[in-house]
Amino acid sequence: MTDALETTGLGRKYRSKWGLRDCSLTIREGSITGLVGPNGAGKSTLLRLAAGLSRPTAGSVRIFGEEVDPNGTAHLARIGYFDQVRPLYGTFRVEEMLTFGRRLNASWDDEAVHGWLAEVDIPLDAKVKRLSLGQQAQVALAVCLGKRPDLLLLDEPVAALDPLARRQLLQTLLGTVADRGTTVFLSSHIVSELEPVCDELIILSAARVQTSGTIDGMLAGHRLLVGPRLEVDRPDADIVSSTSTGRQSTLLVRGGPRDLGAGWQVLEPTLEEIVLGYLANPGAGNGMATAAIGGTDPEVPA
Repeated sequence: MTDALETTGLGRKYRSKWGLRDCSLTIREGSITGLVGPNGAGKSTLLRLAAGLSRPTAGSVRIFGEEVDPNGTAHLARIGYFDQVRPLYGTFRVEEMLTFGRRLNASWDDEAVHGWLAEVDIPLDAKVKRLSLGQQAQVALAVCLGKRPDLLLLDEPVAALDPLARRQLLQTLLGTVADRGTTVFLSSHIVSELEPVCDELIILSAARVQTSGTIDGMLAGHRLLVGPRLEVDRPDADIVSSTSTGRQSTLLVRGGPRDLGAGWQVLEPTLEEIVLGYLANPGAGNGMATAAIGGTDPEVPA
């Protein structure tokens, strides 16, 4: 099976600053992959490069095995791209936006689009600029889904939606993948809402990919160690991050259960705890963690 999206050494520089650097990843066809990271990490840059809307400074992007030409249009028929700023025509009525999408896309699914907007109660005769931000997001998503793309690239699609609308959207994405085999690559700050729908997760920070993998693999491959306060000062690639209060230290580590002796607990972290641990230590994903057990240094079996 061909990968839906592949980037190799991908980078984009804005004047003297890298917005994305040395990004190599693959997105499996038919999967839903989440992209998380803080503001300014490079999420939007990555998605724009993947859509061919920005020219890379370094590296390449391939969609279903074909290299993306930023000046070309050959790849656009297979992509649905949702920009977080929702670039709709404000003076158009909703029905006119749908007509616009229908005329530009030979594979347009009019029945599905009208059904989606009816389900979220958006009137077709309303002008786009009169809609709430959440409703505008729903219209933009309907246009993305209406062209029946093979790959959906979604930049913060749920950011402007209320909790019920978020759930409806994510359920629609699951149904789209199941019915059409569509591949979905979406960024979000809401880790708890990615976990039930995503197969894989990519953590991006400081313009670089820190780590990636299946969500089940991430949960199985990390542990929280909670015990007496320790000095943390030696490099150790297994330690993702560490925090300490007055008498207690909490370490997020890669690998299975460990026996650190009396007073220590080994816990299973949530996905959000894993993500926050990597974001707190940008070098951890590259095997350059700066935290390790020091002080009394209890023995940690290999």
